[in-house]
Amino acid sequence: MKIDVYCDEAYPDLFSSTKPQVKFMILGSLWLQTDSREGYKQAIHDLRDRYLIGGEFKWRKVTPSKIDFYKSLISWFYDQKDNLRFRCIAIDYSQVDLMKFHDNDQELGFYKFYYHMIHHWIHDFNEYAMFCDFKSNRRRDRLNVLQQCLARSNLSATIKTVQAVRSKESVLIQLTDLLIGIVSARLNQGTNTSPAKLELLKHLETLLGRKISSTPLNEKKFNVFKINLKGGW
Repeated sequence: MKIDVYCDEAYPDLFSSTKPQVKFMILGSLWLQTDSREGYKQAIHDLRDRYLIGGEFKWRKVTPSKIDFYKSLISWFYDQKDNLRFRCIAIDYSQVDLMKFHDNDQELGFYKFYYHMIHHWIHDFNEYAMFCDFKSNRRRDRLNVLQQCLARSNLSATIKTVQAVRSKESVLIQLTDLLIGIVSARLNQGTNTSPAKLELLKHLETLLGRKISSTPLNEKKFNVFKINLKGGW
């Protein structure tokens, strides 16, 4: 089976912030079968046309005037059941020791957590193409190294590509951004969250039938991995 994975992040510079405003960095990913890609993209474009949404849609653009579109988009995502899946990893910046575990390199630590988000959802004999929202890196080989690490730790799967794509060119990355924003709003306790965004958060939680929080690994539709860096059982 061929799988597409679309990735984005919230608060990517949290590790280096001297005055952090939130607790968790969120890295998120949207998973779908490659042969569903065009149909999903068309469905999203149809929703945009119905609600007259131009340009990019994303978490920071959720407003009262556009809330009906965003709620319909979230309902559509939920209606695809396990054919369209979301997984994210939440990292508590206060537990991150860059000096001890990441060579005092924020960028290296960032991509190590990317690896942990993706690795545990890769299955044998599948082929994966991964598309990450474009991010300026100090080292240009970060995505190539991520691909190599994923390939070496998943020898029975094929990691075809890990490449950067600008979000304005991908409605699936934009949807990933929206879902990450919702998770961040819940885990970061509503920081900078408007009433319209809170309404969207509650809409998704109503569909899921639960508050957004840490989930078991086998949760397939909306998986939240709140990594514990302190160790223990």
